[in-house]
Amino acid sequence: MSYTPRLRSKYSSEIVPALHKRFEYKSTMQVPKITKICLNQGLGKATSDKKLVDAAVDEMTLIAGQKAVPTIATKDISNFKLRKGVPIGARVTLRGDQMYEFLDRLIAVALPRTRDFRGVKSSGFDGRGNFTFGVQEQIIFPEIDLDKIKAINGMDITVVTSAKTNEEAKALLEAFGFPFVK
Repeated sequence: MSYTPRLRSKYSSEIVPALHKRFEYKSTMQVPKITKICLNQGLGKATSDKKLVDAAVDEMTLIAGQKAVPTIATKDISNFKLRKGVPIGARVTLRGDQMYEFLDRLIAVALPRTRDFRGVKSSGFDGRGNFTFGVQEQIIFPEIDLDKIKAINGMDITVVTSAKTNEEAKALLEAFGFPFVK
């Protein structure tokens, strides 16, 4: 018997029937699903210190459970002392079981550890069923050792769904237990 993440089995057994009934889809294949989760960390200070990008890639790899890659500047911007080809951030895209594992850890452990946490604002929907929100500090993730971090950095987390509208995407994320502000 193989291992199935908790949220993946919850999706197929509870969430699909509930959304199918709520939105009156003709087929269960129309029920929206999460296709991928993208983590992105931009480091403005990385133009002067290259070791920041290496540390960010290592931390992002720990958080995601998958190897992160540095993001590279695509053009020169003199006001920001930015040169083309210089690493300026880190990113990772999660799919499949790793995506469900990360979402489970994010909802159950990391977000409640945020200071003065009351929920995530639902203003991050883009009109096509995708949801983006920011995390102020990476230390909310239990994988990060506080003694080893050099700087506190935030990150953007994008949950990409197959939903057609914001309403469907919000219903999907709420069914997973996403803590939206009421």
